[in-house]
Amino acid sequence: MLDLLHLTKHYRRGGKPVLDDLTLRLRPGLLGLLGPNGAGKSSLMRIAATVTRPTSGKVLFHGADAVAAPDALRRALGYLPQDFGVYPNLTSREFLRYLAAAKGISARAAKPRIEELLELVNLTEAVRRPLGAYSGGMLRRIGIAQVLLADPQVIIVDEPTAGLDPEERVRFRNLLSDLAVDRAVLLSTHIVSDVESVASDIAVLAGGRLQCRATPEELLRSVAGQVWEVLVDPATVPAVRERYTVSRMVRTTEGVRIRLLSPELPYEGAVPLAPELEDAYLSLLGRPALRPRPPQSPAPTHRG
Repeated sequence: MLDLLHLTKHYRRGGKPVLDDLTLRLRPGLLGLLGPNGAGKSSLMRIAATVTRPTSGKVLFHGADAVAAPDALRRALGYLPQDFGVYPNLTSREFLRYLAAAKGISARAAKPRIEELLELVNLTEAVRRPLGAYSGGMLRRIGIAQVLLADPQVIIVDEPTAGLDPEERVRFRNLLSDLAVDRAVLLSTHIVSDVESVASDIAVLAGGRLQCRATPEELLRSVAGQVWEVLVDPATVPAVRERYTVSRMVRTTEGVRIRLLSPELPYEGAVPLAPELEDAYLSLLGRPALRPRPPQSPAPTHRG
């Protein structure tokens, strides 16, 4: 449906590329794009949405060049950028009517669709208030509603859950999962929990390059047997973090309980754990694990 082929993007001549020979193919289903801030995710999303052009490479929609002729993709696209602007003096209804007209949706068709979407994003009780009085989370929900106005074939959302409370985040993730049954959905985030329960396919981007594309199950298998928990004295935490990729730390009355990645037993008394998606993600981004210290290392306080 949408093919991003050998994309490279430079913002300065001679500078380091933000995207470096990146290829990504989208088909019906939800593709979660994970990566740290500065990885190039937003640049990739803007190119995929035809907002900006790549320095080199192709964007093909159903095989046609969407860089040279973007209209077909734009008509089929719902796009929520990371920075979504609104007209603060308009109400949510007025704003969505304006966007519907800009998308070529007739007023007759737009009216019931807008009411349906306002209910979907839980904003029916705030429709009379101007958008300038909305909270950040409410504005994000308006952004989600405008994505769905034209019933798009391709949905591209960049950090969509920023500013949403936990209940809203779950609702939005479930909505995207439902939409992905017969649409291509690209969800960009640096928050692993945003994709782990809904994405059937995950791509990891770092430094402008695609580090990995795999199913959640494949990512979990990649770190099987490499996740450990150990209880350490607080004074030894910096040394442990220097030596290993640490995914979690919890301070307790007994010491600091650390979840870490290591291909071998890191310390005597370390307890093996079942891997989580965040472990696999950090493993892809982190430096290679060093060889463990001898088991008699004094770092742990006692068996975790």
